[in-house]
Amino acid sequence: MQKAIILCEGKFGTTEGKSAHGLVRYSRRFKIVGVIDSTFRGKDAGEVLDGVPNGIPFFGSLEEALNATSDAHYLIIGVATDGGKLPPSYRKVVKSAVLHGMNIVNGLHEYISDDKELCGLAREHKVHIVDIRKLAKGSHFFTGEIESVRAVKIVVLGTDSAIGKRTTALMIKDALNKMGLKTVFIGTGQTSWMQGERYVSIMDSTLNDYVSGELEHTVVRAYRNEKPDVIIIEGQGSILHPAYPGGFEIITSTKPDAIILQHSPKRLRFDGFEKYYIPSLKKFILVLEKLSDRKVIAITLNHEKIKDEELLKTEKEIEYRFHIPASDVLKEGPGKIVSAILHSFPKLKNKLHDKKRLRQQ
Repeated sequence: MQKAIILCEGKFGTTEGKSAHGLVRYSRRFKIVGVIDSTFRGKDAGEVLDGVPNGIPFFGSLEEALNATSDAHYLIIGVATDGGKLPPSYRKVVKSAVLHGMNIVNGLHEYISDDKELCGLAREHKVHIVDIRKLAKGSHFFTGEIESVRAVKIVVLGTDSAIGKRTTALMIKDALNKMGLKTVFIGTGQTSWMQGERYVSIMDSTLNDYVSGELEHTVVRAYRNEKPDVIIIEGQGSILHPAYPGGFEIITSTKPDAIILQHSPKRLRFDGFEKYYIPSLKKFILVLEKLSDRKVIAITLNHEKIKDEELLKTEKEIEYRFHIPASDVLKEGPGKIVSAILHSFPKLKNKLHDKKRLRQQ
């Protein structure tokens, strides 16, 4: 893996730092050796994010980061801003990185490779600018081949954007694989690509006519290549979000067999759009089940602003009200959610029994 530094100045402690959060937790494409955010200078990124140190330090500037990690060859833009614009103050840092011979990885809608000065400097210094969203124009139209997929397909959707859908999906995928059920993850955003996931369809940069087809093609390709028991699909935005109404194409084109809904009980308004209240959990479940003709089988929680002593009470209230499991996978692990999946799909439980019996013979 190539060593990389993440640029997240002033944003790591916000939902706009979600790309940095994902990379700090996990990446198979890059080895993260530092995060630039002077707000947390000198602290450990894992400890700030999840309370568990992971050896990734914060730096106050690019120069400080390079002095400590001279062999980092990539600078990753670690923010996902509203509208996908590069924060003005970041351009100077990107320019400095290019002058230091670093490649640039950018997941924003504003393409750095379209900046004539930066592009010219990149050619001069023989470095690459990778605008991830330029990779996602699309060429596959929906065909109906999704009907040939026999793996159990589960999508992790959310009641808001930047709420933890991708992290939850990856943790469930890892737990199912560890248990013995071959499970493949389908990414639908730029951070999944940065993390090195093999099967990714970047929805919000794909031409509208091809969004459904690209999603279908990615799921079918993963099924044919890997022959998995389970396919976990990352959700985007929120089906009722005024700016990011993600989920509709995912449901209609991937035909999931079940839905897991990520929810932040303390969020009352949509992230970044404070004049809009988040509808009730009941409404989300009703809309999603009517649209998909499938069940929401579990609620996964984002524990932001929830005290530890409140979390169990919140879970029990949701379970009592909706009669489905609720759990915070970051705090408690994905065990309860995995049990909900096995309960909903007895054929998966039978596969586990068959595999165990074969091992014992």
